[in-house]
Amino acid sequence: MKLTSIILSGSVLLLCCTACTAKKEKPKAKPSVPVKVAQALQKNVPVQVRAIGNIEAFTSVAIKSQVSGQIARVHFTEGSDVEKGALLISIDPEPFQATLSQCEAALAKDQAQANFARDQAARYEGLLKDGIVTRDQYELLQSTAESLAASLVADRAAIKNASIQLGYCSIRSPISGRTGTIALQPGNLVKANDLPIVTINQVSPIYATFSLPEKRLAELKRAMAARQLKIEAVIPNEPGSTETGTISFMDNAVNPATGTIKLKGVFANRSRKLWPGQFTDVLITLASRQNAVVVPTQAIQTSQQGEFVYVVKPDNTVEMRQITSAAAAGEETVVEKGLAAGETVVVDGQLRLTPGAVVETKEKQADKGMRQ
Repeated sequence: MKLTSIILSGSVLLLCCTACTAKKEKPKAKPSVPVKVAQALQKNVPVQVRAIGNIEAFTSVAIKSQVSGQIARVHFTEGSDVEKGALLISIDPEPFQATLSQCEAALAKDQAQANFARDQAARYEGLLKDGIVTRDQYELLQSTAESLAASLVADRAAIKNASIQLGYCSIRSPISGRTGTIALQPGNLVKANDLPIVTINQVSPIYATFSLPEKRLAELKRAMAARQLKIEAVIPNEPGSTETGTISFMDNAVNPATGTIKLKGVFANRSRKLWPGQFTDVLITLASRQNAVVVPTQAIQTSQQGEFVYVVKPDNTVEMRQITSAAAAGEETVVEKGLAAGETVVVDGQLRLTPGAVVETKEKQADKGMRQ
């Protein structure tokens, strides 16, 4: 009996001690989540539209021969720059020179005959008055003189045409630009208005052709009516490098198949970083949004309920806040509803967060590590 009482007393004492120990232990606090934060700012933000543009030469000319003949010489190197009026190609001029000489000889012959016929007609006119010759004889000589005078006009026209054909043997550049591949080398025969020998593209200035959705048409027209609309072309393979230009053309109809309208922008392209055939991003600044609230774009998350951000409260806990965003401007996005300027939002580490979680910025963690 005594042994049983001792055992029972010990069990009761053990249970009491355990209960007291359990009462003294406090629940463990959840560890803070390391995050990166940023403040929502209020500033003026440009209203921009982004489109994919295709770079086109300002002017493109396919150089063809206007006469048939043999290429005697090429005066440029393919892929080089040429000025307007520069001699590009020489066609063998000898056949055309011979034709010109033949026309000049024909003119000289007809000129002599015309002079003789005119003098004869003048003499017969006096003889007709004296009654020595008949009127028929006089009129025959007069018509011969007039016919030869007309032949002189035709001969001069033939000489002019032969001179023009001879001039076509020297092919000159109609524009300043950059030459492409030479299709025919010296020694080749060319036909008049046949295949292009070379193509010249004017690359400074240069065009960028792009399309915008028709829903932007009214906004675009208002902006173009207010001022000359400036645009930017992002240089391919050079992040952050752009070329500034202006819109020079808007098509007169919306494409019903795509629901877009075609536009062209012209760029000075003095550095020649834009090249015909390239595709590039084009940014069109339509207006400026005044005093807009912006946050880094990476702060905005998406759920089934819509867009949201994690807002850091003064006690370092986070709140999940539904927002309404507007257009993006670079690496920032405009927030129309749900956020005020000055509030702190999480921009990195959102996947580990839940509403009410305690956070610690990575900057504070770095300071702790340096002090230790």
